[in-house]
Amino acid sequence: MASQPTLAPNTSTLTINIFDGTRAPLSASADILYQVTDGNSKRIFDKEERTASLRLTDLPFYDNWGDNYTVLVWAKGYQQAGFTPVKLSPTQPVVLDLMLIPANPGLNFADALWDSIKTKLPFLAYGVDDSAGKMRYGNLMEDKPKALAALLNITTAMGQISLRDGNPLQYLKQIIWDDTLAQDRFFAYCDAKLIDEVRLAAAQGEFAPELAPWVFHPGATSSWKQIQFGEANVQLTFHETDRTVIDGVACVKIEPDIDYYKDPGAHFLFEVVTNLVTRGLTNPEVVYVLRWIAGRHAGVPEFAPPYTIVA
Repeated sequence: MASQPTLAPNTSTLTINIFDGTRAPLSASADILYQVTDGNSKRIFDKEERTASLRLTDLPFYDNWGDNYTVLVWAKGYQQAGFTPVKLSPTQPVVLDLMLIPANPGLNFADALWDSIKTKLPFLAYGVDDSAGKMRYGNLMEDKPKALAALLNITTAMGQISLRDGNPLQYLKQIIWDDTLAQDRFFAYCDAKLIDEVRLAAAQGEFAPELAPWVFHPGATSSWKQIQFGEANVQLTFHETDRTVIDGVACVKIEPDIDYYKDPGAHFLFEVVTNLVTRGLTNPEVVYVLRWIAGRHAGVPEFAPPYTIVA
C-alpha cells in the first residue's frame, strides 16, 4: 500500500515579546492590547493580556502574501508600537520583539556623562578645552535633551555601519556646535574620504543615493541613505563646498540624520510633509524605538545608545 503524502502544516507560531525604554522586558503589571492582522487585512487576534510575552500557535498559514502579518501592541500610559511585515512560516516559529515607551517619556542620560562621552565620541571634544567642552555639553543635556538624544541615536547607528574601512563614526573629526544642533540632525566636519567609502557601499547595495539632496538639505551636494532596515535608517548628507583641514586631514561638512521611513514616498508624505504642517521635527524617541525594533527583527547587534527612555 502506497504511503500517503505528508501534508504541510497550515498554521504558524509567533511569539511577541514586549520591552520597555530601558531595553529590558516590560513589567507585566499592565494589560497589553495585542492586535495581529494577516496579509489579507483580516484581524486574527485582538485581545488584552496581562503578559509581556505572548505565544500564538495557531495563526493561519496561506503560503502567499497572506503570511505577511502586522502586529500592533498598546497599553494604557504607553505609546503604540508595531511591526510589519512579519513573515510567518509553518516550519520555523517567529519571535518578534517590540518596545513600548511611556506616553510622556523622560530621557535618562546617566550613561552619557561628559567624562564617558568625550572618550566614546572624541569629535565632540575636539578644538575646545575640557572645562568648556564639559560646560557646553552639560548645557545641551539640560536645555536641549532631545537634541542630545538625536545625537546619541545617530552616532550609535553610524558606529554600527560597516564600510570597507571602518565605520562612518570613525571619520567624524569635529562637531559644529551651534544652533544647527537639533533634535533631528547635527553638522560636523569629517574626513573627506568618507564620501568615497559611502559611494562604494552604495555600489554594493548598502546605501541608496538621494536625488536633489539640496531640496531638503540646503547647501547639500550629495546624500546617501542606508537601506538595511524598513525604518530608522541613517542618512549621510555632504556639503562638499564647505571644507576645512583638521590635523592635516582634508575634511568636508557632513549632515547625518535618521529618517523614520525607508521608502522615499513614505518619508516625504508622512515625515517631511507632516513636520512642515505641524512645524515639528523628527522625534528622537520614535527613532530610538523604530531602530531598536528593526535591529532586533534583523538579528543584528542591539541598538543601544548611551541613554534610556523612562517614565
